Amino acid sequence: MAYSRIFDIIEHQAEAYPLEVCLARREDKKTWKTYSTHEITDTALRLSRGLLDKGVERGDKIAIISTTNRPEWHFTDLACLQIGAIDVPIYPTISSKEYEFIFNHAEIKFIFLSDKVLYRKIESILPNVPSVQGVFCFDENDYVTHWKTLLSDNTERDVEINAIKNSIQPDDLATIIYTSGTTGTPKGVMLSHHNIVSNVKDCLLAVPVGQADIILSFLPLSHVFERTLNYTYFAGGASVYFADGLESISDHLQDIRPHYFATVPRLLERVYEKLIKKGKQLTGIKKELFFWAVKQAKINPLGRERTFTEHSNLLVADKFIYSKWREALGGRIKAIICGSAPLQERLATIFTNAGIPILEGYGLTECSPVVSVVPFRKQDFRAGCVGKVLHSVQVQIAADGELLIKGPNVMMGYYKNPEETAKSFNSDGWLLSGDIGEFTADGFLKITDRKKELFKTSGGKYVAPSPIENKLKESNYIEQVALVGDNEKYISALILPNFDNLTGWAEQRKLDATDKTILTQLPEVKQLYKDIITNFNVNFGKVEQIKQFELITDEWTPENGLLTATMKLKRKAIKEKYQNIIDKFYSKNL
Repeated sequence: MAYSRIFDIIEHQAEAYPLEVCLARREDKKTWKTYSTHEITDTALRLSRGLLDKGVERGDKIAIISTTNRPEWHFTDLACLQIGAIDVPIYPTISSKEYEFIFNHAEIKFIFLSDKVLYRKIESILPNVPSVQGVFCFDENDYVTHWKTLLSDNTERDVEINAIKNSIQPDDLATIIYTSGTTGTPKGVMLSHHNIVSNVKDCLLAVPVGQADIILSFLPLSHVFERTLNYTYFAGGASVYFADGLESISDHLQDIRPHYFATVPRLLERVYEKLIKKGKQLTGIKKELFFWAVKQAKINPLGRERTFTEHSNLLVADKFIYSKWREALGGRIKAIICGSAPLQERLATIFTNAGIPILEGYGLTECSPVVSVVPFRKQDFRAGCVGKVLHSVQVQIAADGELLIKGPNVMMGYYKNPEETAKSFNSDGWLLSGDIGEFTADGFLKITDRKKELFKTSGGKYVAPSPIENKLKESNYIEQVALVGDNEKYISALILPNFDNLTGWAEQRKLDATDKTILTQLPEVKQLYKDIITNFNVNFGKVEQIKQFELITDEWTPENGLLTATMKLKRKAIKEKYQNIIDKFYSKNL
């Protein structure tokens, strides 16, 4: 059957290629609990009946919050969508204040959450949300009603359910996804069935995930990136295995040996750091061979024919080194899909040359979310770009460099926010992405920065911080970095060291590395980072060069409000937290 609404996708799978394992999750940390296509559609149907019994009506808003991905998320999603309810997936890491705003703004009627820890997080605000009529939990506990109590075998509801399904149109609202981005109050992005389904079909053209493929899923389903990819896996007939959490990914890679998974650049950076750390522990010829292989992967650009020597060197490196990297990922990886933030060009090059293709993409929640992706074709593998624009999507570059987007994937607007909706489109109906970009000569899209993140020095020169920060993170001693300098004479940097590598460096030099704060203040460490900055500055224009820096010790995370849920810097929050340090940067006369 053709599919035009989100819930049609799983029914398409049931008709075209029903799977014995459509979804799976470890429920006792050892054994995988699997769910067939039939079990998923049947469970969603039973839950739809129960929701109708509870008085859920078409257009009601249902929140879904989970600390990890799990089959119950999809059961709830499908159960809501096929009776015309609007589901509102929410990140588990946001603050209680943000929960209260979203619950009230969306007028949430019922909440589904994963565990009692999340319930305790929202429990105190529930009296302030009059629309909520009930809370259900995926885990069994003594605090919250278990979700399975809603499952109903009352088949008399099925006539009503079928009538509702038949009445739902592709352009009807399906979901509201709240996104605050790096600044501002959360905005509810309204996406229709057609928005998401069109994106699924386009993604399948670029990344042909198919039957017999195994997927490892660990990015949060509350983000439309992983959610749309999950629907794409359903449409292609792949089996999706949910990770217990980020700490279990290594075990899962060996256990299920996936063909694909999606990730964000930060996790790829950590994988690379671990590889390099293991390489440094080698000795003799093994160590030399390892770093020779890393060099070969790094120096050979993608997207062109290899010379005989290049090809031969990569074959040798593959036999002795790269094949072991792939084994660490399960040995069957076809590609890694990467998005949500800029990826270091060298990492895309190294991994792809090592037989682990990185398919970097670009998108926005407002675009359901994918706008472009590196296609799964060897001649199209690229680094430093975000691939080619999807089949149904159009992208123009405005006079100031901003990307303008049109297509069936572009949102309906922001919920209850016509002013922000109007500001997000130009007079010709193109979505204003807020991103600055360009096309290469061969039609690949490059993102150079966020328009809102560009800042101007007091000399009137604009600086794009992201490319500079990304370059700095190529250092083994830099974990995170944020540039500052808006309306100032020069650029400065807040740097979180990679303490694993810095500690090892310090211990080799008999320095005290027991306390992070003391370590970062040592003159030898300050000089190390001064030398690193000096070496990197030669890559930047005069106005982009870093004149001052400070080493900090506290990591930036979504939990402490310094990163978004998709691991982007919250620059306003970072600036506020470190204002005293920033003031000192510019109290000095250079």
